[in-house]
Amino acid sequence: MDDVSIPVNPRSSRFMDRLRIFMRSQGLAWRTEQTYISWIKRYIFFHHKKHPQEMGAAEVEAFLQNLSINRNCSTATQTLALNSLVFLYKRFLSTPLDNLKYKPAIAPKRLPVVYSRDEIRAAISKMRGSYRLMVEIMYGSGLRQAEVLSLRVKDIDFDSQNIFVRGGKGNKDRATILPSQLREPLRDQIQKVDRLHLEDLAEGFGEAYMPNALGRKFPSAASSLCWQYVFPSAKISKDPRTGTLRRHHVHFSSLGKHVSRALKAAGVNKPARCHSFRHSFATHLLESGYDLRTIQELLGHADVTTTEIYTHVINRGGKGVLSPIDKLS
Repeated sequence: MDDVSIPVNPRSSRFMDRLRIFMRSQGLAWRTEQTYISWIKRYIFFHHKKHPQEMGAAEVEAFLQNLSINRNCSTATQTLALNSLVFLYKRFLSTPLDNLKYKPAIAPKRLPVVYSRDEIRAAISKMRGSYRLMVEIMYGSGLRQAEVLSLRVKDIDFDSQNIFVRGGKGNKDRATILPSQLREPLRDQIQKVDRLHLEDLAEGFGEAYMPNALGRKFPSAASSLCWQYVFPSAKISKDPRTGTLRRHHVHFSSLGKHVSRALKAAGVNKPARCHSFRHSFATHLLESGYDLRTIQELLGHADVTTTEIYTHVINRGGKGVLSPIDKLS
């Protein structure tokens, strides 16, 4: 259950504990908290465990320059480190880095990895069971890997043919399409979840992880079928907050391994990434004539310019231009 936040003693005087408590009071996602804490720790150790309050813009610049020059970190990594330290000083310590001269290089524009319809068909044919269904949802509904794994039974609405994403990236909810082709496989999967849930209840388990304070507000909800994960783990895990044993969802690494094996078996010579099925969803919708605004809403992008990257993908190698080499034969 490494996507569940660890407990922190609210009365602790330790610097990192106070920082974590502040992050949670600001509503930062658990993944963001983990990332920021990791970079702040690296910064402190780089300066030989000197307290951040005794440092400032000069030390931040030295750390970031080291990432750029000596560690050869990408622009995205440098920006992530910078954001972490800006949060530390500006938000937590209330000492903005006004004299910071460092500016990260302009990030290069990268085109997303997109699988063709034939490649997706071939990869899916190499998968079975719940892992196949997860990939079909990522491609058929445009969900991120974490969003698929976090799906609860209540998030599948067969009547309206919607899949509801709760607390997606940016902690935003959205609705996306439930493909007709996946209705029956999802019904079968939920029936399997129901049977497994009844077995767990009989053995003294059966309470799902409840986000935020919902477990206290609705004590009996955690034991209901609607709150169970659509893709439960094969093993019982310990909740890091309470120590309670419960069944969480399939682990991220497990899905990634199945995707990698399937693409290799299908002979797809492209990077094996779960996120590429989401990229393929958007690209193929554009190719089918759907407008950017609709695709933006389905993907949950805050800005349409993020969605516009897919227009470059569908134009690649085409544009109605006949290469001069094709006229030589």
